[in-house]
Amino acid sequence: MTTALTHEPVTKPPLAVCHPSELVRVYVWQWPVRLTHWLNAYSILFLALTGYYIGHPFITVSGPAGQHFVMGWAKTVHYYGAIVFALSVATRVLWMFMGNRYATWDKFIPVAKRRRRGLWDSLRYYLFQLRQPPGFVGHNPLAGFTYTFVFLLFFVMITTGLALYNVNASVGSPFRIFHFLLPLWGGAQTARFVHHVTMWLILGFAVHHVYSAVLMSQVEARGTVESMASGYKFVPCEDLVYSGYRFFDRRDV
Repeated sequence: MTTALTHEPVTKPPLAVCHPSELVRVYVWQWPVRLTHWLNAYSILFLALTGYYIGHPFITVSGPAGQHFVMGWAKTVHYYGAIVFALSVATRVLWMFMGNRYATWDKFIPVAKRRRRGLWDSLRYYLFQLRQPPGFVGHNPLAGFTYTFVFLLFFVMITTGLALYNVNASVGSPFRIFHFLLPLWGGAQTARFVHHVTMWLILGFAVHHVYSAVLMSQVEARGTVESMASGYKFVPCEDLVYSGYRFFDRRDV
């Protein structure tokens, strides 16, 4: 039997309301979280493809370049994709201070002792040293802390991208206000190198992110992957009361 909670409960329900192992349908990821997630995913894909081509053109065409505009289209897609990406990241950061309990900033930076304590055991679960999943409804402490560094990588990509754009930006471009970023990054060559390396770091994280999401979805069978489309996850009732409790119960190790 599955109990549906169509909104986030104000208080944690006592276990007397439902059986500890009974799955409860909980609205975890609000629509701004899901929207920015997919905007980030698709914009990163297009940015990586077009960015790699801009740095290493692998498509050649015969005839005058003005009749084909291959590089021009690559740069156009890259620039507009970068705008979407930057706005999406900014929106997600803003939502860390406006969203529900699963989206707030303290789920990324483990300021609470309980979440700091869960970092190591979260890693142990990913390394297959724990039989039971963490038991966190939203991001577990390790995942949330990892996303903090991912957002730092996003910040590096955005700032180095703005710095590089200013090299050839027209005089009347509104992006000229970011001209101060170029010397901060040590010039165009250094900014380009950092921009390129960070792209590969983000792509490496993306591979790990997909692996972890599929692993959790298969092992937990609680709609982890599907929740980024619907917003809902199916979690045991006890996890709403003792989120992450398994880390402190040696019987489940």
